[in-house]
Amino acid sequence: MKRWRVGGEPSDDVLDEIADVLRAGGVALLPTDTIYGLHALALDESAVARIRSMKERGDEKPFVVIASSAEQLERLGVSIPEALREIWPAPLTAILASGEKTIAARIPDLPWLRSLLNRTGPLVSTSANRSGEPPITTPEMLAGDVFERLDAVLDAGPREGQPSTIVDFTGDEPRMVREGDPGFSQFLRKRLWKGL
Repeated sequence: MKRWRVGGEPSDDVLDEIADVLRAGGVALLPTDTIYGLHALALDESAVARIRSMKERGDEKPFVVIASSAEQLERLGVSIPEALREIWPAPLTAILASGEKTIAARIPDLPWLRSLLNRTGPLVSTSANRSGEPPITTPEMLAGDVFERLDAVLDAGPREGQPSTIVDFTGDEPRMVREGDPGFSQFLRKRLWKGL
């Protein structure tokens, strides 16, 4: 396993190394703009299946996809509402139409993470805790058996963010599914339901 500990933002060299691990089919524990999560290439079915196994999660519940930009998501066939383009990047997970299916997507509010996504393409991103357990705010909190199965860990110190707000954009108007940070959720209410 490769492990990096950084006091601030990871260097370009570290991002290149993490991208190499992910492109080779690896699974990485990375901090996001909210909490720590497990990550793998969104289009690598084998790596995504490894994350499902680590989390003991069935196939019926899809993972969030994070991308560097709305344009990167559009290349996956995702339809992006104009109102969302003006809000992202933000701790907002959007449920969006992707052909006949739906996808939960986010553009993280961390420049270095978007830089990594430019190197790798979209990644699946899921909280590193198992269902019913508290969010992982430091790598040390991760269950030992999950930690041992990782290919890479980026330790950037404690993450005190709350899980992202989730909004469903597939209906006639946006629908709040889960509130994250109360201040951000309030901002969204004013922005989305006034603007549409």
